[in-house]
Amino acid sequence: MTNDKNRVLIFDTTLRDGEQSPGATMTHAEKLEIAEMLDDMGVDIIEAGFPIASEGDFKAVSEIAERASTSTICGLSRANFKDIDRCWEAVKHAKSPRIHTFIGTSPLHRAIPNLTMDEMADRIHDCVTHARNLCDNVQWSSMDATRTEWDFLKRTVDIAIKAGASTINIPDTVGYTEPVESADLIARLIAEVDNADTVIFSTHCHNDLGMATANSLAAVNGGARQIECTINGLGERAGNTALEEVVMALKVRHDIMPYDTGIDTRKIMNISRRVATVSGFPVQFNKAIVGKNAFAHESGIHQDGMLKNRETFEVMKPEDVGLSGTTLPLGKHSGRAALRDKLAKLGYEMGDNELKDIFVRFKDLADRKKEVFDDDLIALIRQNNSDDDRLKLKDLTVICGMNGPQKADMVLEIDGEDHSTSATGDGPVDATFNAVKALFPHDARLQLYQVHAVTEGTDAQATVSVRMEEDGRIATGQSADTDTVVASAMAYINALNRLLVRREKSAPGSDVKEIRYTDAGE
Repeated sequence: MTNDKNRVLIFDTTLRDGEQSPGATMTHAEKLEIAEMLDDMGVDIIEAGFPIASEGDFKAVSEIAERASTSTICGLSRANFKDIDRCWEAVKHAKSPRIHTFIGTSPLHRAIPNLTMDEMADRIHDCVTHARNLCDNVQWSSMDATRTEWDFLKRTVDIAIKAGASTINIPDTVGYTEPVESADLIARLIAEVDNADTVIFSTHCHNDLGMATANSLAAVNGGARQIECTINGLGERAGNTALEEVVMALKVRHDIMPYDTGIDTRKIMNISRRVATVSGFPVQFNKAIVGKNAFAHESGIHQDGMLKNRETFEVMKPEDVGLSGTTLPLGKHSGRAALRDKLAKLGYEMGDNELKDIFVRFKDLADRKKEVFDDDLIALIRQNNSDDDRLKLKDLTVICGMNGPQKADMVLEIDGEDHSTSATGDGPVDATFNAVKALFPHDARLQLYQVHAVTEGTDAQATVSVRMEEDGRIATGQSADTDTVVASAMAYINALNRLLVRREKSAPGSDVKEIRYTDAGE
């Protein structure tokens, strides 16, 4: 238990409640990776899983417990001795282990095991006592607490404390409550339950009505000193309180919520993106803190204000969550000031007349094209003139089939001179890319490769898109052809040509990372 009344513990349950989201199951290696990132970020308690649920979950919790360097490792168990014993076996080798046992106390949940209030009270006493005899750190949760009768909730909390629980969790299991109720419930329990000052009160809020974060923050104002949350708000149904939201809210509104966490907020964006990848649950663009548009401004008025003073339209710094900076997406609502600023960052300084011409053509493009990239701006300036490209594909023959490796014979024009080579690879596209790299060595890394059929049928034209990164510079390339391998080669070479332009135009130290521009309809 913390002695600092202004310290809020962060209890992350991404690997337990978050993984329960239908379709969000993670592999053993992925769970270990996310746990390591949570530990490194400064999460106080990691609920690593539900050990009784499966042998895989038990092994994951056990290995996470052995590996964790600073976080308390917690396992979940139902209110029976078998679950609790299995949980202890999984977490007992952690530097700081915790057993978390729960039971549903509301009338609806009491009806499932068909227990009377007295029978449930006895079970709570026995299970918490049993857990406490195994582990010094025991958390007890009253599932569906916000729909539990007050007198019975108070009674069960009192029993759990007397039986040895050191943390009392009051979950809003179905996202039913609202902030005033959340704060009042915690405050009333602290005021009226015996020995309430000897334990940590915790809040676990679901987002069914969109109020999970607000309810969690209200509970803190009511006296809770532990927030249960997940990365990206991942969880059952509409999800849980999002770790990034409560942590940043406490940081930004320190004037009215003078509470601190131990989270290294600069690592938030990195783990958010990784959880989105391994869970298969992408982050919505307008998601608070970690959404793609959270630090993006398209309106001309907003962009002009941001260029003059960032604080006009941002209450936190993107660097605080691990981003390199704000982006000003240029769309049909953007003004000349933002366009001039962006072109300058790309290395193009231009006079008023030239800017006026580019601005007119940009507006036309923004009305017609849903996604506009930095490369599109460069193409506008270059008038789509490919004569200046240093690399040009002159010939390509690929041999492929069941008996690999596949082979690509290529002729590539480099700075006006033809060069040829043969290369092999794991498939025709890999062989083709290897041939390009053999003829024109580079350190650019392929970040994305996508193929889309433009029309139906075996003779459909394929559109290939690639994204490449070199020293922080990102460029995209795209090409279409009825031969997918040829389209792939052209797109790859297109991206390389754009990277070469970036090398020449970007000032040292400037931010030349790709920014995707969107119109208001996305």
